Amino acid sequence: MDSTQIFWMQLLTSVVVFGIVAVWYVWPSLTKLSRNSALIPLLFVHVPRYVGMTLLVAGMVDPKLSKEFRSSAAYGDLLEAALAFASIFGLRGNWRIAVPLVWVANTWGFVDLLNGVRGVLQLNVPSFNLATFWYVYTFYAPLVLVSHLMIFWILIKSRSWKK
Repeated sequence: MDSTQIFWMQLLTSVVVFGIVAVWYVWPSLTKLSRNSALIPLLFVHVPRYVGMTLLVAGMVDPKLSKEFRSSAAYGDLLEAALAFASIFGLRGNWRIAVPLVWVANTWGFVDLLNGVRGVLQLNVPSFNLATFWYVYTFYAPLVLVSHLMIFWILIKSRSWKK
């Protein structure tokens, strides 16, 4: 297997593993909580997305990797981290705008993630030296994806979810 095949195998395996853990363990626990309480741990998954700023640190990833791609990923992740963190405070404080803020955070983060996948495919990112950032793509991004989907599900089912 070449590095690109290994990258996609690891990424897809992580999605499957995190999906199974979510369905078997996380989801049953979340359904016992109020909507706001169920959203908070899922949002905490997104707070460490500030780590994406590592893409802008000299010497951390291959300098031949497009600066536009690195900047878009880094700042998109930073904004998602801030929105997720603000959403957590909003939910804990029962702010009137808390749920709309979660919608904004989750939609932004999901679109940013999809844009990142587009860039990974378009630039063949696994062919560049990613150093330890490899794990962000193959381990953390799949966790973020599963969390986004769970957040959307809770928001969509919001009317039937216990308040």
